[in-house]
Amino acid sequence: MKRQTTLIPKKNNNLDFLFSFAKRIHRPLLLDGAMGSFLQQKGIKSHPQLWMSMANLTHPEEVIKTHQAYIKAGADIITTNTFRTNPVSIKKSTGKISGFDFVQKSVRLAKTAIGDKQILIAGSNPPAEDCYQVERTISKKEIETNHAEHIEYLINSGCHFILNETQSHLDEILFIAKFCNKNSIPFVMSLFFTDDLKLLSGENLFDIIKSVEEFNPLAIGLNCILPKTFQKVFRKQNKEKSWGFYLNCGSGAFNNENITCGISPIDYSQEVKKYLKKNPAFIGSCCGSSPNHTKELKKLLDEKNSN
Repeated sequence: MKRQTTLIPKKNNNLDFLFSFAKRIHRPLLLDGAMGSFLQQKGIKSHPQLWMSMANLTHPEEVIKTHQAYIKAGADIITTNTFRTNPVSIKKSTGKISGFDFVQKSVRLAKTAIGDKQILIAGSNPPAEDCYQVERTISKKEIETNHAEHIEYLINSGCHFILNETQSHLDEILFIAKFCNKNSIPFVMSLFFTDDLKLLSGENLFDIIKSVEEFNPLAIGLNCILPKTFQKVFRKQNKEKSWGFYLNCGSGAFNNENITCGISPIDYSQEVKKYLKKNPAFIGSCCGSSPNHTKELKKLLDEKNSN
């Protein structure tokens, strides 16, 4: 499919807005929670290749309502429902959907939900293939083209920054970091890793964190991991670095089908409370969560801020 894009501005004023916003509220930014699994719980079926991003086309009002529910719960940042609007996923589906149009419509739903509120929009950029897939089936060139196009589509559609989610392969991670840095695109690199603190491609998590930090991300994120795995990372976390997390709240093994809540909003909030002492730049929740999880996290931050 022909590439549709516009030039990315070398100077992005959204970066200044992001930092001034974070400084003004004097606490971690509150990221929203799950979109895909929450829509599943509403009875919306996932697409084999496009997963729950197809809901942007089939159930746009439900997507808007979900964004609004997270905003009402206290989220400072909402994430676009674009986890599978990337070129590789589109090509594996019908291939008839325009990638740029798909992303633009998806981001527009987030903008509609925000209205005139001062809320940040994180453009979700997933791995080129399935996020739990160890062996890839596409070439390095396809991976790089996928990320370059998808990131361009997201930033040109109006996202404040790119949230590269559940990234767990070294080559993808380094390409994304270099691409965003070269084009002055604000980005967070959020990593997924195994219980032994390694990427799916085999590298040590902390070695990769050091490598990514050289490309000036807004923060290093850790997402879709279980709380018990995160505890191992937290013990080694440098509180002077810009970092954040949103943990897996689902039940059962990692999968994309029929994800249900595995930890209550109150219990998740108490879990997160232990990690605030190392000054995360942002916190949130991942698969299996709901606006109620965000609501409890907002209570936690308000309580911390009042002390």
